[in-house]
Amino acid sequence: MAEDFPRTTGWEPSQRRGFGLALLFGAGVVVLVVFVAYLLLVRFGNRPTQPLAPLPMGTTEQAYASQIEFSGVQMSRAENFLGQEVTYLFCVVTNRGARTVRQMEVAVEFRDAFQQVVLRDTRRVIGPRAAPLRPGASRELQLSWEHIPADWNHQYPSIRITGLLLE
Repeated sequence: MAEDFPRTTGWEPSQRRGFGLALLFGAGVVVLVVFVAYLLLVRFGNRPTQPLAPLPMGTTEQAYASQIEFSGVQMSRAENFLGQEVTYLFCVVTNRGARTVRQMEVAVEFRDAFQQVVLRDTRRVIGPRAAPLRPGASRELQLSWEHIPADWNHQYPSIRITGLLLE
């Protein structure tokens, strides 16, 4: 005996329409979120920074450079999370003069066995956003390099002031 049951799929037409609207609404929300994220990245994302203009190193700055002392130089090597070996240089910079150092740029030079420079790296160790180095004040510095040439003699590099902005 065959009984006649109404054939239904479990979805009534009004339910199908509601599901389609919900799916369309969800897709719209996803598109909106992706669009807002894109706008935020474009507006606030990492923009290439303008290279800093070289600091002055005239006769006044050259004379004052002798008042700045680098001490306690130490080096170490460590492996970063990518498995690369990183070389660190730590030191203390002291302003022994009577003027405030607003910005300072140094050249760090690594040499080989014949005392020839194999790597010269210029760094702004006191930048425009850093606190100035007041007279008599000291500050610890840490510099790092991911690659130093193999012919480096493993001696401490020389640190030479290449630019100063004084108050």
